[in-house]
Amino acid sequence: MVIIGGDAAGMSAAAQARRLRTEDELEIVAFERGAFTSYSACGIPYWIGGDVGSRDELIARTPEEHRKRGIDVRLHTEVTAIDLDGQRVRTRAHGAAGGAAGGPRGAEEWTGFDKLVIATGARPVRPSLPGMDADGVHGVQSLGDGEALLDSLAAAERADGGARRTLRAVVVGAGYIGVEMSEALIRRGHRVTVLDRAEQPMSTLDPDMGALVREGMTGLGIDVRTGAAVTGIRTDADGRARAVVTADGEHEADIVVLGIGVRPETALAEAAGLPLGDAGGLLTDLAMRVRGQRNVWAGGDCVEVFDRVTRRPRHLPLGTHANKHGQVIGTNAGGGYATFPGVVGTAVSKVCDLEIARTGLLERQAERAGLRFVTVTVEATGRAGYFPGAEPMRVKMLAERRTGRLLGTQIVGREGAGKRVDIAAVALTAGMTVEEMTGLDLGYAPPFSPVWDPVLVAARRAASEVRAQGS
Repeated sequence: MVIIGGDAAGMSAAAQARRLRTEDELEIVAFERGAFTSYSACGIPYWIGGDVGSRDELIARTPEEHRKRGIDVRLHTEVTAIDLDGQRVRTRAHGAAGGAAGGPRGAEEWTGFDKLVIATGARPVRPSLPGMDADGVHGVQSLGDGEALLDSLAAAERADGGARRTLRAVVVGAGYIGVEMSEALIRRGHRVTVLDRAEQPMSTLDPDMGALVREGMTGLGIDVRTGAAVTGIRTDADGRARAVVTADGEHEADIVVLGIGVRPETALAEAAGLPLGDAGGLLTDLAMRVRGQRNVWAGGDCVEVFDRVTRRPRHLPLGTHANKHGQVIGTNAGGGYATFPGVVGTAVSKVCDLEIARTGLLERQAERAGLRFVTVTVEATGRAGYFPGAEPMRVKMLAERRTGRLLGTQIVGREGAGKRVDIAAVALTAGMTVEEMTGLDLGYAPPFSPVWDPVLVAARRAASEVRAQGS
């Protein structure tokens, strides 16, 4: 069993297959072009911001720990080609630390497989604009990226050899990574400007909900510039980034962080002739087997998955899904049977104490899917209004106009807002209507919720709107 990629999906698949098959029954080889395995990329902003004390705290299982369990992990070893007919992969070593069978830098060899797992992840979007590859411009996708950013910050903060400097940091993109990195940089004491071409930050929310995120970011002292399309990076004589250029002017920068998003890393798969979806991700069946292949599986950020709301393939790069994909792949490759039933699109984030959550469809996604829907927005509090510490939250809910089926929920608020989205995620998974949701037996006590939980208040309002509009 050959695995391409040593993070969540790949190593979860390896570990699960090893639980089911001994080393005599199944040899497992995992190729990882980087220096780490099984780590939390989602934790990088919190490492940069100081919530996480060290890099190693983000590593769930080291290569040595995997090897002790009978998994041959080969670091600094990149797979450069997949030969499906010959059932083999070609690798190139990037250093002598390649592991038990790692070769000298540049050495190439072929390794045969009976079972292949593609877990190549995603790559940060880096537009083909002037200066995007300059020193001081950082993507944030891997632990190596995090280390490079921290080193760059440390050097710039002490550039004058004296007291710690306040830097001018520019974050390009206001999605999850951009928002989280802007908070991390402001917490380090720097001046932060966020540039995004959209109407509001967090395009994973509808604009009216994104406006609340903007208020929260501005309240932290972050300069949020929307409708700002970046045209390039201005560099100095040494080739280091000094400003981010937009159509409206320049934003001076000592450090630039890219938070524009990611795309599936599927160049290898495409070259091998494997099927890709509209978003460029590998297409699999419910067993995570690549379509048209018998012994090739794929999981993690390089695949498109079944959206249970639209019932179409969707690229949704999240660590939660990657680990589940790996469990399913490992079970099937190890001789068992498991399926991944799909996603509803649940995600949470935060800016300081402002919690941001969504599940299901946004308005524009529902429109693209050809759905007729009603939308309601309610203001409520996370605790009983009379209980100390009750904070406001806004809940937006979409329901199918004819049937009342829940289509999506967005929540922005303070303590207790973010994880409330899980109520809606379960309702979406179960295919519930907003009318059915109003009868959910949720926990109540004044420190935790009003008598009517904010999500149920929104469901009641949506159910009324469905009845009012009829078919």
